[in-house]
Amino acid sequence: MVRTFSILLTAILIAVPFSASFAEVSNGTQQAAGETLDLQRCLDIALKRQPNIRAAAAQAAASQSRVRQAEGAYYPIVDLSVGYDLNDSSSTSDRAGEGGNFSSSVNLFQNIYDFGRTSSQVKIQELSTGAFRFDLQNTASVTAFNTKQAYYGLLQAKRNADLAREIIKQFERQLEQARGFFEVGLRPRFDVTRAEVDLSNAKVALIRSENEVRLSMARLKNAMGLPDAPNFEVIDDLSLERVDMTLDEAAARALKGRQDLRAASVRKKAVEESVSFARSGYYPFISGNADYTWSTDDSSRGDGWSAGVNLTLPLFSGFLTKHRVQESKANLAVFDANEDIVRQNVIFEVQQAYLSLVEADERIPAAELALRQAEENLEIANGRYSAGVGSPIEVTDAALLFVNAKTAYIQALTDYKTAAASLERAMGDTGDDDEG
Repeated sequence: MVRTFSILLTAILIAVPFSASFAEVSNGTQQAAGETLDLQRCLDIALKRQPNIRAAAAQAAASQSRVRQAEGAYYPIVDLSVGYDLNDSSSTSDRAGEGGNFSSSVNLFQNIYDFGRTSSQVKIQELSTGAFRFDLQNTASVTAFNTKQAYYGLLQAKRNADLAREIIKQFERQLEQARGFFEVGLRPRFDVTRAEVDLSNAKVALIRSENEVRLSMARLKNAMGLPDAPNFEVIDDLSLERVDMTLDEAAARALKGRQDLRAASVRKKAVEESVSFARSGYYPFISGNADYTWSTDDSSRGDGWSAGVNLTLPLFSGFLTKHRVQESKANLAVFDANEDIVRQNVIFEVQQAYLSLVEADERIPAAELALRQAEENLEIANGRYSAGVGSPIEVTDAALLFVNAKTAYIQALTDYKTAAASLERAMGDTGDDDEG
């Protein structure tokens, strides 16, 4: 619809600064007030500014650091120790008084072979990092959907407010006609009173509509990560872009590309690897060590070094390894079930979004026809009243019918756009340029 998900996600990862206008918006200044934004611009801002995305990116970076920590077991460990000891040497025959001794040593430890312990730990962390990256993409997908939903909600609210203003003009004309007819004695006072009541009700409806516009603007700014930004204008575009896709195609695409499902699958693989890591507790490991020591104590053996290779074979650890393996297998069963849960939820979300899309698509032509009929009916009612043969109740009923019909039409358009965005979200992306 707007761009591929990968293009949108790039906005998260690149360090491109905002344009001056919205950099000022984020700082709370007024220079960007009144700027007109389209949906794509709102998405770009949301993907850069939403703190949820920054948090997910930080989690992925932290997980990458844990990979490097696990790889540290491949490298040698080198320690330097320095000490100073006081001693009383008055009892010795060759020295008198108190003295001190400096000693230093360099120790090196190298893991030579641990039967897969280190490699399993590294693989577990690498898989976890991959899962966090999918989490980042999923967070971006959710952010994009929330932004689209808020954007379309704002367009709907603005159109409803425009409709409320249109109805006010309708009742103002009716009131003017009723007063004119009453003054020349053609219509009773009831017509004037009825028109005044209708106009007052229309003004109350406008107040509610304008407040909904303000609330919708707040929702959009919050979805974009700019809750304190000044208000701005948005491009009104509820034009239809038909989604040419079957339910089976949408489900297959979701099972292949949904980020949270891929994250669940990768996390299950990490737990599978943890079973192998737990089993490595049964196996021996081979390590090497070397050290060099020097001292100022003349009575000691003096400087020296040593080196060796150690084979450590675990004989009994209180059944610790056995229970670790059992725990890992139980965790694997949990993650296997979680993957099935996510898969079921994905399929349900696709079905729900697709069916909502089809329902909105079927409502649009019916709502459009009803709107045309309501417009004609209102025009006829106004004409009859202007000619002196109609009643104010007839005009009021026609106006109410028109309001309901146009509101239903706006709702159908909004529902279709929102359902399309929901389907894109359910499939794990934000739409393709060639769709529609």
